[in-house]
Amino acid sequence: MKPEKTVTITLNVNNENYTLTVKPQRLLMDCLRYDLGLTGTKEACGIGVCGVCTIMLDGKIVSSCLKFAVQADGKKITTIEGLATGEQLDPVQQAFIDHGGFQCGICTPGMVMSAKALLEKNPDPNESEIKEWMSGNLCRCTGYYGIINSIKAAASILKTESSL
Repeated sequence: MKPEKTVTITLNVNNENYTLTVKPQRLLMDCLRYDLGLTGTKEACGIGVCGVCTIMLDGKIVSSCLKFAVQADGKKITTIEGLATGEQLDPVQQAFIDHGGFQCGICTPGMVMSAKALLEKNPDPNESEIKEWMSGNLCRCTGYYGIINSIKAAASILKTESSL
């Protein structure tokens, strides 16, 4: 029997470099969760339609369940764990806590990552723009009101911080 082929890759995850030996078909989501222990990235649909596994790859949001780890070789990855600075939560994370942007928590990491990317691209989105941007992230618990309010609050906080 032939040994399975493996590939050595380097991932920059939350500003730390990791060298991993993986099978070419290993999903990035599995590397993050099981190889690196970053369980904030959740798994739900497995087909890239729910947004639960959303991360940033070179500054763009992607579904980590649709990316092979080898596709991220040499790229910068940011997960929910990489947003906080020490004990200080990112303003988007804090806004989700303060404004009830979550209930069960399964979709929350993907929602926060998508919201973070939205606010980096558009620091002052209106409600319609928020809804459009977040349409790739599904939530079965909140009714989305808390999520929208959280994103509006985070935008306000970030706007105030940038004007200081």
